[in-house]
Amino acid sequence: MNYSRFINAVSAARKASPIRILTELQQRSSPSLISLAAGAPNADTFPFKSASISLENGSSIDFDEVLMKRALQYSASPGIPELLSWMKDLQKSLHNPPTASFSPERSQLEMCVTTGSQEGLCKAFEMIINPGDNVLLDAPTYSGTLAALKPLGCNIINVPSDEYGIIPKALRETLSHWRLEDVGKPNNTVPKLLYTIPNGGNPTGASMTTERKREVYQLAQDYDFLIIEDDPYYFLQFEKPWVPTFLSMDVDGRVIRTDSFSKILSAGLRLGFVTGPKPLIDRIVLHIQASTMHTSTFTQLLVTQLLQRWGQEGFLNHIDSVVEFYRKQRDAMLSSADKWLQDVAEWHMPAAGMFLWIKVKGIQDTHKLIMEKALEKEVLLVPGGVFNIDSSEPCPYVRAAFSLSSPEQIDQAFQRLRALIKESM
Repeated sequence: MNYSRFINAVSAARKASPIRILTELQQRSSPSLISLAAGAPNADTFPFKSASISLENGSSIDFDEVLMKRALQYSASPGIPELLSWMKDLQKSLHNPPTASFSPERSQLEMCVTTGSQEGLCKAFEMIINPGDNVLLDAPTYSGTLAALKPLGCNIINVPSDEYGIIPKALRETLSHWRLEDVGKPNNTVPKLLYTIPNGGNPTGASMTTERKREVYQLAQDYDFLIIEDDPYYFLQFEKPWVPTFLSMDVDGRVIRTDSFSKILSAGLRLGFVTGPKPLIDRIVLHIQASTMHTSTFTQLLVTQLLQRWGQEGFLNHIDSVVEFYRKQRDAMLSSADKWLQDVAEWHMPAAGMFLWIKVKGIQDTHKLIMEKALEKEVLLVPGGVFNIDSSEPCPYVRAAFSLSSPEQIDQAFQRLRALIKESM
């Protein structure tokens, strides 16, 4: 892979921070090293001396004074070594990326820690995109992605999708506007990237099949674009075996994958990960050096202590319990939808995630219905238009989340929604 096309002038101009390099060297060096280089504050002046965090099983994670001093200090921009090592082993175990076994002369798989996967996405977009570039995504899509992309001045091209994700035939038709013989030529306008949420997509709940992923990856090879695999709901798939990822198919080094602990450990800890080709991950780390410097050392150490205690088996057992909770929530929402909405709406059963994407019959646009009238009925959903590239376009969909409300509340909400739709019709 030649990555020069995917690193814009701003990203190419980033240089490693000498201070950040010294911080990382100091953390890797022996205790006998005397450093007069770091501009870090003295941890003896911090008011926090120790902490104990209780776990659900009755045990605790304890930060003594030594560990607390480390937790409250600056750390390396890519992430603390223990967490990166654990996560790399997990990625290899779950996905077995072909690029992980490449020789040193070829682009190796790399990973960095980010402050939630959203930071990784933003930095990946800002590394790749120039104003006027063409970008592919399956809309409707996550509103945070649209918020990150639109200010970059790119041309966002919608690829049709259904409950099984991107439709390869539609993607092929979209790409046919560019000639294959122009791929690789200077100043060509072939799209640089495809962004997708492959499992339990937000907002549609769509999940891509293995066969579709293979077809999409082949098109990425043919037209030489990157795939940004934003997969925060990967661990919330309701059936096993889990569907193979783009990362597991990536023989070229053209997949940038973002993962998140928000849905399975804690949203407030703000821990995400970006995995991909080393030349691109290195650029993202340089951006981290110049912006957030690094993700919270405290939260990284806290999660590392938990993961090391669990091991991969314990982590996956935890995932099973989380999935079982959300499966029951999903089933409760589907049951209430069947009970109250059968004649006024339609939907498909999500195979992953937290959302039910509901098409309201007989209503062209749900914005006013939800933002004004639904509040009067004391039921709140999200109008589907906010997930479209052009949010002003009429949209008959609403997004319902089954993550927080009890089955009784979900049932009552759909009863109110039915009454509201009937009145509007």
